[in-house]
Amino acid sequence: MVKIKVPRNGAYQPLSRRHSRNLVYALIAGLVIGLYYLCNGPIDPFAVSFEEHQAYMNDRAHVDGFLAKGSYDWRKAPFHNKPESFTPLPAGKPRTLPPIQFTFTDESKSRKDMRERYRVAVRNEFERNWNSYKRWAWTRDELMPVTAKGVDPFGGWGATLVDSLDSLWIMGFKDDFYEAVAAVAAIDFGKSEMTTISVFETTIRYLGGLLSAYDLSHEKVMLDKAIQLGEMLYRAFDTTNHMPLDRLAIDLAKKNFGVGFTADSSICFAGLGSLTMEFVRLAQITQQPKYYDAVARVTDLFDRVQNSTRIPGLFPTWANAYQQDLSYDRSFTLGAMADSSYEYFPKTFALLGGLEPVYEKLYKESASMIDAHMLFRPMLPDGEPGEDILYCGDVHASDPESISLDPEMQHLTCFVGGFFALAGRIFKNDRHVDLGAKLTEGCIYAYHSMPTGIMPEIFNVVPCKSRSTCPWNQTIYEEHVLNRATQYDGDFKAAMEELKLPKGFTSIRDRRYLLRPEAIESVFIMYRVTGNEEYLEHAWDMFTSIRKYSTTRYANGQVLDVLDISEDSEPEDKMESFWLAETLKYFYLIFSPPDMISLDEWVFNTEAHPFRRPKWIKLEG
Repeated sequence: MVKIKVPRNGAYQPLSRRHSRNLVYALIAGLVIGLYYLCNGPIDPFAVSFEEHQAYMNDRAHVDGFLAKGSYDWRKAPFHNKPESFTPLPAGKPRTLPPIQFTFTDESKSRKDMRERYRVAVRNEFERNWNSYKRWAWTRDELMPVTAKGVDPFGGWGATLVDSLDSLWIMGFKDDFYEAVAAVAAIDFGKSEMTTISVFETTIRYLGGLLSAYDLSHEKVMLDKAIQLGEMLYRAFDTTNHMPLDRLAIDLAKKNFGVGFTADSSICFAGLGSLTMEFVRLAQITQQPKYYDAVARVTDLFDRVQNSTRIPGLFPTWANAYQQDLSYDRSFTLGAMADSSYEYFPKTFALLGGLEPVYEKLYKESASMIDAHMLFRPMLPDGEPGEDILYCGDVHASDPESISLDPEMQHLTCFVGGFFALAGRIFKNDRHVDLGAKLTEGCIYAYHSMPTGIMPEIFNVVPCKSRSTCPWNQTIYEEHVLNRATQYDGDFKAAMEELKLPKGFTSIRDRRYLLRPEAIESVFIMYRVTGNEEYLEHAWDMFTSIRKYSTTRYANGQVLDVLDISEDSEPEDKMESFWLAETLKYFYLIFSPPDMISLDEWVFNTEAHPFRRPKWIKLEG
């Protein structure tokens, strides 16, 4: 397009007739070229509204139809422990839930220009990664970013391919999206070189990715593949008590043994309760009540036992699904093995339009205990904004009267800031929004405190006894450092020189950064909830730091040591699919206009796949 420069003083400058005619020709040519690209080629997604962008993406005049393929029809697989009746999907007109997003006003030109530069940078980074995946690991689960090889740790069905579908759509890579659709249509969910697959990972990455791609594009083949995969995963509920398996043996699920499966005697809380959103959305789209019934039975279990655990209100890390017992484990966390089950309480409430109150109850009773026992203020050096920072640690309890806090923070747990903020808006609790802001600030602080500008996987700090006041105490700090670094025989100076700990951190148990999205997820949600533009700057700092230390020749790899700023450090040869599915998507969306995947119209699963919030929920037959 032709750009016309206007003097900054705005003075009128007449054009000669010849120049005027040339200008008209140029404008006509620009209009023709623009219309051509609008209909046939890439469009600049940065200058249009979400509605215009969606209309463009829905133009499939030049796209051939795709046929879903597979060697096995999972709809015909045996299911032995069929329930006598199905829990019906809550039906009717969804409740009018409180608005989640801040009411954004028109931004200044300078602010918009800066934000768009940030968004283009993120989009370019995604494109570089995607092109490398297409060239070196097409249809494989993951690209190895250092050696440019493909690897298949998640069933071999193209985890990165499926996980990235909605990112391609949202970022405006139309040709790449439909190229990926064709490849997804050829996935054979009837075959895998793995004997068992993780039900949790397959659900959040594959099923979530397919459902989101369908919600965005309305491409029927995405629903066809989602149903096939959903039928396979539904067999994980073919147990005598209908509790889902942690891992599903694919070949066994195809054969008719006449007994089904036995539920696990030990399964993590996340594995048991993080299938809800995907199966709810599948039920809503297909109008098949069995999918909702499967996860509703797990929700009923949580409702029954929530106040009989060792910390009533909270759910332990491990459960006995066979006996439906959640009372024996003494460990509680919002990090690994538990996080997404808590996350799904308010999100499923929103996805069901507020028509099922049990999810509000599960959230409110757990949130109050999280606040009481797991959230803490860290003791920070003088001059640091400690009163604005909270972390979420792990707790252990033999009974409700003997609860001990382990002030260990995981990068995974950084989702808690967005969790509280989102739920605070849904359930009209401003205090929870404030908790979300302080928890998000804690993760931002951890990023800023590391030499690389990147938060580590796991670290420890000194917990304050009070959230209102917490002066720095060097003696206490040294005691905590030496309690964790016992190999230094009480020599604090030697420990600090060797460990290179930033002041205030008592231990960094895992120095890696695994390209995780949880921190930017909360920063994104806090920005959409509050409209505070400072979150944009924090997001940009995080993005540039991650890009600097994770970039390889081909893509981005996991950072081995966030304390190492040496020029010869090289990322790990590992790039999980969530780098493209979650991390870069959240970076892209925070720098996008706020109507791009509005939180009032969409709800994200734990793999950052947006599901459309229905305007009417019905169930036929």
